[in-house]
Amino acid sequence: MEDLPQHSRPRSDPRGDQMQRDSTKSTSRATIWQVAAAAGVSHQTVSRYLRADTGMKPQTQEKVRLAIAELGYRPNLSARTMRTRRTQRIGVLLPAVSGFQAPALSGAIDIATAEGYALEVLSVEGDAHAAFERVLQIADSGQVDGVLALAPLPPETEHSYPGRAAIVASADYDENTRSMGAMADGAPIAELMDGLHRLGHRRFLHVTGDLTYASARNRREVFLGSVDRLHVGPPRVHTGIWSARSGQEAIMSLAEQDRPTAVIAGSDTIAAGVINGARERGWSVPEDLSVTGWDNQFLGAHLWPTLTTVKDDRRQLGRNAMSRLIAALREQPLPEEEALSTVIWRGSTGPAPD
Repeated sequence: MEDLPQHSRPRSDPRGDQMQRDSTKSTSRATIWQVAAAAGVSHQTVSRYLRADTGMKPQTQEKVRLAIAELGYRPNLSARTMRTRRTQRIGVLLPAVSGFQAPALSGAIDIATAEGYALEVLSVEGDAHAAFERVLQIADSGQVDGVLALAPLPPETEHSYPGRAAIVASADYDENTRSMGAMADGAPIAELMDGLHRLGHRRFLHVTGDLTYASARNRREVFLGSVDRLHVGPPRVHTGIWSARSGQEAIMSLAEQDRPTAVIAGSDTIAAGVINGARERGWSVPEDLSVTGWDNQFLGAHLWPTLTTVKDDRRQLGRNAMSRLIAALREQPLPEEEALSTVIWRGSTGPAPD
């Protein structure tokens, strides 16, 4: 087609041009360079503003803020991800049977969400070595910035994570879901004994849980250490399992002259057996015998008397682990972790009998 003569070409309609510009403005996403031009600054200055750089002059900050508001600028997160190689996603690995990890997962979600990360939750079949291989696959996938393993990993693999993503293993349960690490800490036993000691108790008995569990062994060791520290020996320990019968048998087997005034039970279930045994012998709780448990089972708050116990906060376990991972991602110092266990004093403990 031949060019139209100059006098035959349609004239530009200023109103149409303006409408086209307005349409382009409404449908095209504003760029960082447009913001820079509108504010009269460089695009590097706009980047500094978006990173909340506190060293910028207030006047410059105000110029950029007004330009962003006028243009309706929104940072392109996908482009930023490509530049920084960050996905803002974290993988969480759970064991195949993970019901007991639900509170820890909830705690991890609390922290990740607050810090702007999305979670991808995966599970793994098999033993700790299978979990380790799965962690490395996820870390090397490029799909996540970090991996939080709530599944047990082999102890010898600690600090041997060559994947590009940060990895934190929360080593709090073994392959048989037995608590270990922070979840097996027996320190609250010392707090229980200190409190009872202030109430005048000097004769203590500890009824243990199954000593194949690290938690049972640690509680026994803290008990023995507290007996020595408080000078309330000799130490009295009845080795049991996680059952009410163990508690009942411990009380029924006592000689009258070896009668304690306080029993530190390894669990709430054991403590229930201790209370039953005391009643069979005609002893009142807590008037004749104070009793403590561990686990904060639901019924403990509704027994008579209500049961003094230790509450393990598994949700806080997840919060602590996720906080460690995010600190690693950001190359920040490890945060101070919240305590996982809390003593709850109730009606089963009282002053020592005369």
